[in-house]
Amino acid sequence: MKEEKKSNQPKFNIYWIYGAIIFVLLGLSFFGGNDWQTMSKTNISNFEKFLNAGDVSEVIVIRNKSSVRVTLTKEALNKSEHKVLLTKNILGQENIKGPHYQFEVGSLELFEEKLEKARANGAIFRLEFISIENRWLDTLIGFLPIIIIIGVWIFLMRRMSGGGAGGPGGQIFSIGKSKAKLFDKNTEVKVTFKDVAGLEGAKEEIQEIVDFLKSPKKYTILGGKIPKGALLVGAPGTGKTLLAKAVAGEAKVPFFSLSGSDFVEMFVGVGASRVRDLFKQAKDKSPSIIFIDEIDAIGRARGKSNITGSNDERENTLNQLLTEMDGFGTNTNVIVIAATNRADVLDKALMRAGRFDRQIYVDLPDLNERKEIFKVHLKPLKIIKTLDIDFLAKQTPGFSGADIANVCNESALIAARKNKKSVGKQDFLDAVDRIVGGLEKKNKIITPEEKETIAYHEAGHAIISWLLEHAAPLVKVTIVPRGQSLGAAWYLPEERQIVRTEQMLDEMCAALGGRAAEKIVFNKISTGALSDLEKVTRQAKAMVSIYGLNDTLGNITYYDSSGQTDYNFSKPYSEQTAQVIDKEISKIIEKQYSRALSLLKKSKDKLKQLAERLLEKEVIFKDDLENILGKRPYKTNNEKIEEAKLQKEKK
Repeated sequence: MKEEKKSNQPKFNIYWIYGAIIFVLLGLSFFGGNDWQTMSKTNISNFEKFLNAGDVSEVIVIRNKSSVRVTLTKEALNKSEHKVLLTKNILGQENIKGPHYQFEVGSLELFEEKLEKARANGAIFRLEFISIENRWLDTLIGFLPIIIIIGVWIFLMRRMSGGGAGGPGGQIFSIGKSKAKLFDKNTEVKVTFKDVAGLEGAKEEIQEIVDFLKSPKKYTILGGKIPKGALLVGAPGTGKTLLAKAVAGEAKVPFFSLSGSDFVEMFVGVGASRVRDLFKQAKDKSPSIIFIDEIDAIGRARGKSNITGSNDERENTLNQLLTEMDGFGTNTNVIVIAATNRADVLDKALMRAGRFDRQIYVDLPDLNERKEIFKVHLKPLKIIKTLDIDFLAKQTPGFSGADIANVCNESALIAARKNKKSVGKQDFLDAVDRIVGGLEKKNKIITPEEKETIAYHEAGHAIISWLLEHAAPLVKVTIVPRGQSLGAAWYLPEERQIVRTEQMLDEMCAALGGRAAEKIVFNKISTGALSDLEKVTRQAKAMVSIYGLNDTLGNITYYDSSGQTDYNFSKPYSEQTAQVIDKEISKIIEKQYSRALSLLKKSKDKLKQLAERLLEKEVIFKDDLENILGKRPYKTNNEKIEEAKLQKEKK
């Protein structure tokens, strides 16, 4: 009970002192000019009556305020019209001495003339001219610029130190303290490994670290040592930070979370100081975990692009981090988990065993993992009972976990916009289209000639991809403007681990089908194939200079996957080789363009039928292509896998 009483007592705040000082200064300002006595207000007409009646004993004229204070005689105070003045004192005492009345005058010269006339007529009173100065107020005004400067300085220092309220964290002397957020038993994190769908391999590796912290004897009894750190590497949106949250929820040990940019400050030496303070706090609470998100902010390779010496502070911070993770004073039972999507720019010393013993690659989810991720994000949604989650997973190849979460949220918004009571299959398809292609712009002004060109362009893509074995099968074609494109075709690419030469060539041929269709039908080409040309050029360049798939150049690559080599000022090949590369890229592209032309010339009638169907419906699907072109002559890998499963089940 005593502790509760103590906790209910108000805590001391330095702002109380500031308030008391201001209150005292205002009080002195208010009472400093001897204005504390309350005087009744009157006007010059009443004053003339008092003067003519002989009730005035003293008149004080305040020059700098153009006001007059009047003191009455003792006999006048006994009159009924003046008796009310005796109770007007602010202290509750009778105001006998005066002054009793106060009024303002417009012109002091005219008022002086009236007083002289009154004296000439026999009026007897004392006249005094004074000027009132408030010394406290004048002093305060004199110190006001200094007070403002001090206040601005305190405000800036508190802002730079990152502090808000008072206390040690908000002062300039604690600017070198760590900004890490501590999650422990008092701040429970509800995310667990059950909330992380897919990523089974990554979960297995990182879960072992959690098990070590929970029961270290299980591992140390065999002579094993706790790993110093784990680096989560993967594309944006794959779930690296979510994995770290799950670790915080599962480990039940102190968890320090911060970003790489939290070490960066405008003052020299602050980053290294914060690293030291972070590891000191973690060691005091060991066993503990430190999570540094976006570690590439401070972990970039040293000495790269450091011409002006502008990166010295960042390098000092990195050096301190390297020392804390594995140096002479190594911290025991402190595990560092870091996340980045730019592992190629990290310093080699940071990546070595002994600092980050494990590099956990968090890849984009495959078909089965996407299915599990959909199940997690569909829980809060009101969906139809017949929704096929397998279908949704197949329609989202290459999507990350964040993309799938966005699809689920977007589908709910689309269903709500249509006043539906539940989210259906079409809402999800519309959400995928919205994310991949952008918002539909049905009111965009397009001439009939442009619309016809777009229809033939998209029909050319569709027919070539339908006829080639390794091109991605078509799902949907539209000539409705969407995002920055005037038309679009959706394909269902196969999920391959390796890509062969013929597969890349087929994809390039399909991409050039739009321009080839324009050339065959109109004998003209347009700028509408820009994105197709970008894609084809990128693929051809990769074939020649990266993957070594060109016979002329042979088995050679000019790509550095580690990212440590810097080609800022020179190319890794000679000028003669550069000319050969340019020729080979052009040769590959032109060969596939000629191939697309020959395929479309053979199917010119079908091209026309498909374009007319597009102009009529604006959106066509796989079934429309089957009606015009017949069934696709080639089976996809997914179809082959499903057939193999069915055969096994029959056996």
